[in-house]
Amino acid sequence: MKKTIITMLIALVAIFASAETYNYLKFTKTNGTTVTYSVEGLKLTYDNTNVTITNVDGTATLTLAEVQDMYFSNEAGGSTYELGDVNGDGLVNVGDVTTLIAYILGNDVDTFIAEAANCDGDSQAVLNVSDVTALIHYVLTQEW
Repeated sequence: MKKTIITMLIALVAIFASAETYNYLKFTKTNGTTVTYSVEGLKLTYDNTNVTITNVDGTATLTLAEVQDMYFSNEAGGSTYELGDVNGDGLVNVGDVTTLIAYILGNDVDTFIAEAANCDGDSQAVLNVSDVTALIHYVLTQEW
């Protein structure tokens, strides 16, 4: 049923998008973040659980369960990260926990997305063990 709905949604978006030229495809996720992709060279593929977005910048995969909304836009705004994806690899997993701990301890890390690291939901700019704990909780339960 969900696959049919997603198929219909993609078809409707394609129909409406053909009436006007847009520069970006945006996905609003269930966690509230918005991910923006350029439409240059855009190709969408999906299966029962994922949608894969391929464009000139590369390839990204989102699970259908985490997609709340999908729309085209001429504005690039919105988040380009997922909460918890501290190392920017497109996944939230133990690799992000390791990267966050290394960063907090002052070690060099290859990629660090500070906006994605404030996992405890507070408004403090300081990253600490509370953020690590919240990230570990998410990795284990998939709930913030």
